[in-house]
Amino acid sequence: MSIAHWPEAERPREKLLRQGAATLNDSELLAIFLRTGVKGINAVELARSLLQEFGSLTGLLGASLEQFKAKPGLGEAKYAQLMACMELARRALSEPMRLGDALSSPRQVRDYLRLSIGRRDVETFVVIFLSAQNRLIEVEEVFKGTLTETRVYPREVLRRALQHNAAALIVAHNHPSGVSEPSNADRILTDTLKRALELVDIRLLDHFVVTGGHAESFAERGWL
Repeated sequence: MSIAHWPEAERPREKLLRQGAATLNDSELLAIFLRTGVKGINAVELARSLLQEFGSLTGLLGASLEQFKAKPGLGEAKYAQLMACMELARRALSEPMRLGDALSSPRQVRDYLRLSIGRRDVETFVVIFLSAQNRLIEVEEVFKGTLTETRVYPREVLRRALQHNAAALIVAHNHPSGVSEPSNADRILTDTLKRALELVDIRLLDHFVVTGGHAESFAERGWL
């Protein structure tokens, strides 16, 4: 049945306007984004089938353009809209770090990292450069690697930190495997990077290992 024939209180758009976006499930929110279904199924049914095919909302958001276009009812225009929505979300999540102490909003830092690199299919190493007041200066994807590893050069991280006149850093990298447990190599890299930064009086505040569903903190484990 077309959504237009549903009771008004059950239509996703009307439900959002009356009760707020938080009351909608993933399929309903995605249906509002999709706007229309395809032949034989309405937008909510299409949204539900897409979430099942990609495994989750995070899986859909991490899809490549080719994967996205391969599904009925989707194309380049909707992909562009989806990427724009994600970028708006990333920028909104970075604002607390720009305007205040990044350490006072650990949830926003985690959410930002999960959205930014959590679903990447190759390892990506990100550095968050902070001022003396722990305010965000810049975020850079410094290194990219393969499905299982990336080569990180502490000298390059140090060089960029000095260029940004950063007083502190938060670093992060993703595990495309979906397992957020830090490896022994991750711990060795963190110790090496911390020692290198200490030579020029720059603090390493945390190292996150990120997946689509979680961000594991070295600082919270007492490893920094």
